[in-house]
Order: sequence, then structure tokens, then C-alpha cells
Amino acid sequence: MTIRFKGREYPVEAGATFLDFFRKIGAAEEREIIAVEVDGKGRDLSALVEEGEITPVYINSDEGVSILRHSTAHVMAQAVKELFPETKITIGPAIETGFYYDFDYPPGFTEEDLPKIEKKMREIINKDIPIHRKVLKKAEAIDLFRNWGESFKVELIDAIADDEVSLYSQNGFTDLCRGPHLPSTGKIPAFKLLSLAGAYWRGDEKNKMLTRIYGTAFPSEEALQGHLTLLEEVKKRDHRKLGKELDLFSISDEVGAGLVIYHPNGALLRYLLEDFERKEHLKRGYQFVIGPQILKVDMWKKSGHYENYRENMYFTKVDGVEYGIKPMNCVSHIMVYKSDIRSYRDLPLRYFELGTVCRHEKSGVLHGLMRVREFTQDDAHIFLRPDQLHEEISAIIAFVKDVMSLFGFEYELEVSTRPEEKYIGTIETWDKAESALKEVLDSEGLPYDINEGDGAFYGPKIDVKLKDALGRKWQCATIQVDFALPERFELFYVDKDGQRKRPVMLHRVILGAMERFIGVLIEHYAGKFPLWLSPQQVVVMTITDDQIDYAKQVHEALIAEEIRSQLDTRNEKLNMKIREAIMKKIPYLVITGKKEVEENRLSVRSRDGGEQKNVTLADFVYRLKEETSNRR
Repeated sequence: MTIRFKGREYPVEAGATFLDFFRKIGAAEEREIIAVEVDGKGRDLSALVEEGEITPVYINSDEGVSILRHSTAHVMAQAVKELFPETKITIGPAIETGFYYDFDYPPGFTEEDLPKIEKKMREIINKDIPIHRKVLKKAEAIDLFRNWGESFKVELIDAIADDEVSLYSQNGFTDLCRGPHLPSTGKIPAFKLLSLAGAYWRGDEKNKMLTRIYGTAFPSEEALQGHLTLLEEVKKRDHRKLGKELDLFSISDEVGAGLVIYHPNGALLRYLLEDFERKEHLKRGYQFVIGPQILKVDMWKKSGHYENYRENMYFTKVDGVEYGIKPMNCVSHIMVYKSDIRSYRDLPLRYFELGTVCRHEKSGVLHGLMRVREFTQDDAHIFLRPDQLHEEISAIIAFVKDVMSLFGFEYELEVSTRPEEKYIGTIETWDKAESALKEVLDSEGLPYDINEGDGAFYGPKIDVKLKDALGRKWQCATIQVDFALPERFELFYVDKDGQRKRPVMLHRVILGAMERFIGVLIEHYAGKFPLWLSPQQVVVMTITDDQIDYAKQVHEALIAEEIRSQLDTRNEKLNMKIREAIMKKIPYLVITGKKEVEENRLSVRSRDGGEQKNVTLADFVYRLKEETSNRR
């Protein structure tokens, strides 16, 4: 047969493997090739050569790293089975930053078990065991795993629609997998087991709790060490840790999982963000509205939420009537629009609400401020004529750009398209909505990826994935085009010809959920908020009690200038006061001693160590106001 590789055609004898082929042609990069794609389909190096266009998969490519991590997950499962034979295996995928494997081991693993498992994994890797793929009839595979007592694998295979399944084996350990995999265990250059967690089987809290072991693997030891250094920085910046240290928020099991309690510093931080948001929306022609927390269930049925989003909602009864606690703000905004007859001259109408919503999230996915059950969105809905779509979408993108620039975020764009099953409206209107989003991005020269099938049930969307100081991506802003809800609620405007026409609806958020955005900000800034966002901007401290009166005067003068100041007149050592203020990440420390009182001056120190003496109060206030107004 003939295959194509790097623009050339090669004859290959029947029965040759891809590895045989690369060795025969003397591919210089042979050692870096771990798999191939044949006309876009992944194949193991041990597979028999097929006709088609051959594309090598290198270990340092995105696909290669994914294969490396998946194979390392299998090695971990083999090590666990050898060390703890009574363990049942479930699933072990590669993920963005590494891999994990879920195990059913009733005693439960501990942190002390991880070094033992790592040691066994290294033994398996050093033996350079070949990894073999075989295909069995589905019934045969079920019998095989049932005989081994692997009930979770039996359940997985039973759910597969195909008549055949592929298995991968290495020295007596066999796992269900689509592949491809590394040719042998010795091809794993660098790995590390990281942590333990609980995980429900198939993510359902009604199912059995399993133990999940997380790990990571990289094409080189250098890359692994770089990642581990990054993880240490991530730990330092963890918003849950900093939230406690800076006294910003708490989440209590007594109150309920996923429910945030803001402490004074956190509430002030949120107020500052919300105040900024309100001013920015007013500048851009938005009107403020406020909707109720509960709406009759008939409204949610009409909107399609009851049919397509019910599992994420909470319900209650009032006077025998069923209500849904709002998971979104759109229905109330629709009712504002419907409250009057709208002319084409009135459009676009931009309604904005810092709306608190509740969504039923599974306990296993809750994570600090990043994933909660009650949160507030900077939510807006724009009602417009079809001919205004391009301009309004473009204006929202400009809004996002301005805000992300202010906070120092880079970002990527992604267009999420119609889901395969749960959606409302017609395919025609969905195609029109998707085209509108893509046309704006294309016309402005903005690169974007396509996320097939991940649109909201009522319309496609542009998702903005911001990148924080550590390069991690977070979903915040989104722009959604909706033809379906205006149709369901029979919205109209009177056009210039006197005819009733159907408006289009844009759903959008800029920061997204305030809780998540605050969590991202905490980690992005490592708790060192810029002056304009810092809950406490200045702490005025004394060296001895003799300076208390002067320190109070300075503190009150700052407060009068709307500078957020606190006073520390404790009878403690100055170094301890300074250390505590720096730990709290307060931007400026004002130190008042005997000399400062005599000269009516200030000694000012920044949290990063900069120091300036003999500063007048007026100059200090001017500097703070300038820094705040420039949002630095």
C-alpha cells in the first residue's frame, strides 16, 4: 500500500506497523513521535499501517501531552492494583493540567499512600513495559471485567453503543480505553502525584463516593518542575486561604454549602466593584431594573427553563401556588419590556441589574467563590431591532475590552453553538444568531475558537475566557443572541411602517458572577488589590501613646477626604504593627512618631517596602486621590 507523509508518498508492505515505517525511513524525530493520526484519526504506533495522510503526534504537542497523561493515569491504576489488589478501578482521563483516576477503595487512600504509589509507578516505568491494544466484542469484554470483579468497568462497557470495544494491557493490567496510548511505559519522562479528593461515581451525588488521585505528567523534567513551581504559587494565591487571611468572606456548613457570607472587608470590596459597574453602565446608556427573587412556575415553563433547566433550579410553594427561585434574570427583564408598547425609535433598550440568582449545583463541584449556589450577576438584557445586532454586539465587546484592560486581564474568545438536544427556537434562527456573532468577530479581526454544542438552551454565545497573572483561564463575560424568548413571550415593537415586528434579545454579563470574579481577582492580585479596590487603603499607626491625638487627627482628615483609613493605636511594638498591616496587604502605612508630631509631617511606607519621610498630609492625600482616580 501507499501512504503520504510530509508531502511524499511511500510504499509500505502489508503487516508493517507505523513504528516499523518510521524506523525504515529513518525519521530523525522518531524518538519524539508517540502516536500518529491517519486522516485525522488517532492511531497507536503499534497499529498496522493504513492508507492515508500520516501526521505524527509528538510528545511535546498538545495531543502528545494528552496521550502522555492518559498513559500515566493507566500506569497509576496498575500501581494501585499491585499495591492494593482489592481496589476497583473506574475512570482515569487526562485533563488540562494533568490527569486523575477514581478508585473504589473502602479504607480510603491517605496522603501517606502517594509516595508508595509513585515508587511503584517508577518501577513500572523503568521496566519499559510494552502497551498493547486489543479489540473485543462488547459481550466478551463485559465477561472479562465481570470475572475480575471490576463492576464499574462492566457498567461503562454496558453503556457503550458499539458492538466492539478496545482494551489496553501492560504486564497483566488491562483497562478499557479508546486510545491511542504511548508505545511503552518507559516513554513517560516526568510525572508527579499531587493530591487526593472525593468524587461521586459519574459525578452523581446519589452514587458511591470514590477516591480520586490527581497527578500530572510532562514531556521533560524541566517542564514538570516549572509546573510544580506554578502550583506552589497557586497555593499561595488560593482565594479561600487569602479570603480568610484578609477577612473577606466565609462559607459555613452550618449555613449551607455554596452560600457565601461576606465579612466587612469583602462586602466593601464587592460594593466598590458594584459601584464601578453601575457608573460604567450608566455611561453606556443602560437603565437599571430590579426583578423579584421568585416567579410563578408558569413563567419558567413559558421561558423554557422548566423544561431545559429544571435540574438547576429550586422551587417552593406559596399559598398553594408553585414558584421557581430565579436562576437567571431574563424573565423579569422581559416583563419590563412588555409593560409598555415599544416603538422602533425606542430601541435598543438596555436593562441592567445586579441580580442575585440561585442555582442547584452538585456538592462535588462547589469550590470557594468559584462555584457557589447563590451568586449575583452583572446581568443585562438588550432588546433591539435585527438591524442593530452588529452595532450592539460590537459595543458589548468594546465594554469587555475596556474592563479587562483595567484589571490587567488578557482574554480569549469562543463561540458556543447550538446544543444537540436541549434548545428552544428553530434551527434557522439559531443559524442566524450564530452568524451574527461570528460576523462581528470576523469584521473586527478578533480570533476565536468554536465550542460545538455548548450554547445556552435559548441561543448561541460568545464566551470570554480571561487569563489571570498565572496564565489560568476563567469564564466570566458572555454575549448571547436570542431569537427564541422574544417569540415565546410575544414581544414586539411598532416599526416605522406601523407593523408589529419581533425584537431580538441580547443576554450579556461583563464580570459575570460577582462571587467568581472576586475570587479570580483575589488570586490574580495575590490579595494585593490596587488602591481603588482595596477595602482598607491606609492604616495610621502610632509608635507610642504620645502620638495618639495626632494619629487621630490624620485618620479623621483622611476619612473626611473619602480615603478608607483605619487607626492602630495599640500599645504594641511598631515592627509588629507594620508586619500585621503588610500581612493584611494594606497599600499604605502611615507612621506617626515624636518627630512627625513635632514637624506636622508623616512617614509613609508602602506594603511593598517603599518608604518616604517628611510628607505633608496634603501631598499624601493628593497622591492617594490621583492613584485612585487613575485606578492604579
